[in-house]
Amino acid sequence: MSLRRRGTAAAALAVAAALALGACSSSDNGAEGSKKAENGAGSKKVATGGEDFAKAAEDTAKMGTDAGPGEFPRTITHALGKTELKAQPKRVVVLDVGELDNVVSLGIKPVGYAPTEGDDGIPEYLGKAAGSPKDVGTINSLNLEAIAALKPDLILGSQLRAEKLYPQLSKIAPTVFSIRPGFTWKENYLLNATALDKRAEAEEKISAYEEEAKKLGAELGDKKPTVTMLRYMPDRIRLYAKASFIGTILEDVGVPRPKNQQINDLATEISPEKIDEADADWIFTGVYGDVNKTKRDTAEDNPLWKKLGAVKNGQAKDVPDETWYLGLGVTAAHEVLDDLRGFLVK
Repeated sequence: MSLRRRGTAAAALAVAAALALGACSSSDNGAEGSKKAENGAGSKKVATGGEDFAKAAEDTAKMGTDAGPGEFPRTITHALGKTELKAQPKRVVVLDVGELDNVVSLGIKPVGYAPTEGDDGIPEYLGKAAGSPKDVGTINSLNLEAIAALKPDLILGSQLRAEKLYPQLSKIAPTVFSIRPGFTWKENYLLNATALDKRAEAEEKISAYEEEAKKLGAELGDKKPTVTMLRYMPDRIRLYAKASFIGTILEDVGVPRPKNQQINDLATEISPEKIDEADADWIFTGVYGDVNKTKRDTAEDNPLWKKLGAVKNGQAKDVPDETWYLGLGVTAAHEVLDDLRGFLVK
């Protein structure tokens, strides 16, 4: 059965939410977006066009296969066309953190992995479960020779990250691409799982995550605190909004956001002088890369920061960037739920 024919309620809800979004951004990870966005003194949305989000969600929902469980060869419809898999893949190369999380959650240790720029390698939260995949470059600078040397039988990535290299990658091994990482992480997970003939297991894991998110929402009661997602990056500061990985998690839990983050974009960018725009009951802060290369000190030395309610009440907390912002998969999502419970449930 295809993703279209066997879509779960979880996937349908996620797509419906995504269709309501009105704008598109470069990515949920930091490196690519940080290179392309411009600096500014005030706040601004991180977006490139309103129709792309809806189309990405709609197209993602149509991806998959008509093959049944255990049936090979199978043809996978994905972001860049159709790919035939003659047998269940055994040697998988993943080109981003989301794909790494996806395959590891399904009990697969990839043979190759492309981390984010500036990353030390395998995210700590995945640990030994990820095995020891070989380095194949970074998400924005793939090493095709290293990938070919691993003799993979499946390459998983996204159109956003590596569209230009798809012709070369597909000559190395069958290649399946989602459209983008981030707010469609559940659908991306199902697509990856379908290629691996592990869709039913992925559906169960998504359902378990959604039940846990619903349970946390119930524990927080009707009067939930507002939450700001603040991230310091080289040369920019972001307040993450609805069309992000963390945005989908907060929405699944039912946690309200400040009005300036209730936007149909990845994030709003602010300057250190506008740090008061981060105001909320709770502020959860991530740092991409080296904190010394960001403007965190400048922002938090601002008297406006010290006057924020969350800061005065001891409710401005650091959170792991690798799960809250870079994880992009079901394992990271569970980690975020655990962290949220620890902070918010009294």
